[in-house]
Amino acid sequence: MWTKVMATICTGMLMLVVVQAQQKAARSSNKAMVLTAQDYIEIQQLAARYAYAIDKCTNSGYDYADLYTPDGVFSVSDENGVPATGRFQGRDRLAQAAGGGKGGCIDPRTAPDRYSMGHIVANHVITPAPGGATGKSYLLVVGFGDPMAKESASNPVRAYSWGGYDDVYVKTPKGWRFKSRVHVWPGMPDSLRAH
Repeated sequence: MWTKVMATICTGMLMLVVVQAQQKAARSSNKAMVLTAQDYIEIQQLAARYAYAIDKCTNSGYDYADLYTPDGVFSVSDENGVPATGRFQGRDRLAQAAGGGKGGCIDPRTAPDRYSMGHIVANHVITPAPGGATGKSYLLVVGFGDPMAKESASNPVRAYSWGGYDDVYVKTPKGWRFKSRVHVWPGMPDSLRAH
């Protein structure tokens, strides 16, 4: 009898410990990650590498693709909270988003659906979040037209606001990476929706 009572008490205590551990894990997983100054710098550098890699199509676009987690996604949306119309997921598809891929980089001067431009990511705000961080920024672009031609009335150099980015960042063994980047672009041209 005494053995049965002790076994019941021990089982009850063990169950209490397990439940408390599960509750603590659930609470801690909902808490925002504490970011260090170094984390902020590395996330800002990730955004800077993004702009350079997509503009230069380095390593056939694969430098751009490597800024994402293996399951990371780049997509385009008309507005915040609206499902994206264009999605790029997987290393080859992400390289294509940068103008590259297995066939190499597309020359913006010869491809009718490409353009010459420079990405400028501005007003980058980083917020700690459970499992990593989120970010918002504006996208400004400079360029268009024939990059080899001199600026003229028919080939002006322009600066545009092209919406911005909503990001989710995670820290990996290789450093901070995009889990997702949504280009939020109100008024996006129909020609770019199919990508």
